[in-house]
Amino acid sequence: MFELSVKAEISSAHFLRGYEGKCKNLHGHNWKIEVVIQNNQLDPIGMVVDFAILKKQLKEFLYSLDHVCLNDLDYFKKVNPTSENIAKYIYENFGEIIAPLKLKHVQVWESQSSSVVYYE
Repeated sequence: MFELSVKAEISSAHFLRGYEGKCKNLHGHNWKIEVVIQNNQLDPIGMVVDFAILKKQLKEFLYSLDHVCLNDLDYFKKVNPTSENIAKYIYENFGEIIAPLKLKHVQVWESQSSSVVYYE
C-alpha cells in the first residue's frame, strides 16, 4: 500500500456559533491543510499520482476557502466552521474531485500546535 500527501495553506476568518469562549468572535487563522491519498497500485511509470497535479488540484479546490469569512459560505451557514467541520468538508468535497483515487484522510491545523484529522 502506498500513501502520499500534499499540503497547502489558506488564510480565513471564522467565528463559532454557540461557543462561549474567545472564538465566538470573528478571528482568523493561517490554516495548513494536508490531504493523504492511499492506493495499492502504481501507474505505468511508477506513481500513484503526480505530486504536481495533486498540489494544483488542492490549491484550486482551496481557493474558495482562502481570504474569506468561512461563515459566509453556504455550507458553513448551516454547519459551524470548526476545524473538525472544515476537515470533513474538505474530505467530502476534495475526495470527489480526485476520484477514483482514495482519499485516506484530511488533516487541518488551525495553529502550529492544534490540528484535527478526519477520515471515513
